Amino acid sequence: FEKPWYAQYGMDVDFVGHPLLDAIEQEGRTPLTALPGDDGRPVVALLPGSRRQEIARMLPLMVQVAKRFPQQRFVLAAAPSVPPEVYAEGTGEAPITVVSGRTYDVLRTARAALVTSGTATLETALFGVPEAVCYSGSALNVWIAKRLVDIKFISLVNLIMDREVVRELIQSDLTVESLSMELEDLLADGPYRQRMVQALAQLREQLGGPGASAKVASAVWKSL
Repeated sequence: FEKPWYAQYGMDVDFVGHPLLDAIEQEGRTPLTALPGDDGRPVVALLPGSRRQEIARMLPLMVQVAKRFPQQRFVLAAAPSVPPEVYAEGTGEAPITVVSGRTYDVLRTARAALVTSGTATLETALFGVPEAVCYSGSALNVWIAKRLVDIKFISLVNLIMDREVVRELIQSDLTVESLSMELEDLLADGPYRQRMVQALAQLREQLGGPGASAKVASAVWKSL
């Protein structure tokens, strides 16, 4: 039995789970209302980020990919903090439905997702949605980050599982072609998709299920 990494520092730690699971379980109790423009096609969720710089980098790529998949319906989960015109400018005339403030509804409906690296990658995974993780930053920032941080992955999903569960397309690897090829694999009913779905279920189990907030309260109460 290998001791957890924090044991070498003499820390007494209790893992109680992740609060996202509480939010997601609560969302699951709410009836799902149809998203605007529902036409029966399988939904691909687009989560280009919540900051303007992220959106400016990620959305044009996602738009080009969407144009290659007319059999899918692309729904962009817009952050309420971002003005609608930012998304309108990025999507233009592309066949993409923009839905604000209903990210979890979009994920509950989605068959696959293209997600900018961040908390949204974990949220998507906890809904069991196969995804591709995208990231493109300034060359200088990436150069600095590689010298300051020594990690194998950037997505929360892969970091938690300590292996590649979802594909990370970063910097020069992130192209319209590579993203399109990955989306094809995510949508197909093949072993690649099946393995990812199984791994995402394992991720959810590894995070301990819902009830993190109650467990924290109980642990604090007992310590007092």
